[in-house]
Amino acid sequence: MKKMLTLILCATVLLTFSACLSPSGGSLEQKRDAIERMHNETLAQLYRQRVSAEGVISKAVGYAVFSNINAYFFLGGGAGYGVAVDQSSRQRTYMKMAQVGAGLGVGIQDIRVIFVFHSARAYNSFINNGWDFGGQADAAAKAREKGGALTGEFSIDAETSMYTMTEAGLMAKVNLAGTKYWKDDYLNY
Repeated sequence: MKKMLTLILCATVLLTFSACLSPSGGSLEQKRDAIERMHNETLAQLYRQRVSAEGVISKAVGYAVFSNINAYFFLGGGAGYGVAVDQSSRQRTYMKMAQVGAGLGVGIQDIRVIFVFHSARAYNSFINNGWDFGGQADAAAKAREKGGALTGEFSIDAETSMYTMTEAGLMAKVNLAGTKYWKDDYLNY
């Protein structure tokens, strides 16, 4: 019985990840529109929660906004999509992301991640290499506008900082996760 429940849970997590890897919509333009809506809503929410973030992002070389669904039952991961914006040219690069991790945790969480690049080198490295690896600890409980969530601002290095926000979900985890960000060939054609 335990094996069957574990198998069902794993299948559910895999289906959730595959569904979250791509924005809603059938056509190229519908998918881009969905990403742009997520981008605009996420930045508006960030600017309401962290007034100083707007100034930080406006002075940056570039930034990236991602929507990410994480699911954990001791093992787990996440998947999502987003867009990176070069501030000088306003060029958008549509991207995907996937995460796998092992650690102690239970739950499902919808999060938003905003990377801020303070140098062209950091921005170009993210667009072309897009690899992030790190440990993290989270605690959040939020459904629609109710509940509490940790919104964090982190410095990855001298050239890159990151904001995270919980959109909805319930999660308690401590893990070591590997995350890969890469260009979406279909949306960037």
